[in-house]
Amino acid sequence: MRHRAAHRKLGRITPHRIALLRNLAIALFDKERIRTTLPKAKELRPFAEKLITLAKREDGRLHARRLVSRDVHDAAVAKKLFDTLAPRFASRPGGYTRILKLGARKGDGAEMAIVELIGSEFQPGKKEAAKKAAEKPAEKAAKDEAAAEKPKAEKKPKAEKKAKAAADDAEPKAEKKPRKKKAEAAE
Repeated sequence: MRHRAAHRKLGRITPHRIALLRNLAIALFDKERIRTTLPKAKELRPFAEKLITLAKREDGRLHARRLVSRDVHDAAVAKKLFDTLAPRFASRPGGYTRILKLGARKGDGAEMAIVELIGSEFQPGKKEAAKKAAEKPAEKAAKDEAAAEKPKAEKKPKAEKKAKAAADDAEPKAEKKPRKKKAEAAE
C-alpha cells in the first residue's frame, strides 16, 4: 500500500531520481520549455517551483544562491535564474510552470508532456512576422536607392547594332594551331 507516500519513485533509486530532477530543472531554466514524460513533469513541477521561490528571496541573497547551487550545478543557469527568471515572477505568488499534455509516445505509449515556464509561451509566426515586417521596408528602401543611383542605359538604334555586328564578322580571326598528340610530344 502507498499510504502517506508523497512522491513518485519513477523507477529509480533515490540518488538517481534526485539527479534526474536536477537535470530536468537545469534544462527547464535554460530552455524555458522542455518535453518529457507526464510523471516526470509532475514530479519536476514542485522541485522547480521551490528553486524559483528561493531565487525570489530579497533577504539574504547569498544564502539563497547557495541553497539553489546545491541543485543547480550550472553557473550560467543559476545566474539566469536569479537575474532574469526571478524578477519575471517577482509579483507572482506561485504557479511558475505549466504542464501541457501531448498524448502517448509512438514507441512505447508513454504519456508525454511539455513543461514550460509561464511567460515563455510558444507563439507561432510572431518572430517570423516581425522579421518579415522589418525586412520589407529595408529591402524596398535598398531597391529604391539602387534604382535611383543606376543611370538608365541609352538605347542604340537597330541600324548601329547591325553595323557593329557586320564589322566584327569582317575582322579576320586568329588561326588556331593544331594540338599535338601525346605520342608525338613524347618523341
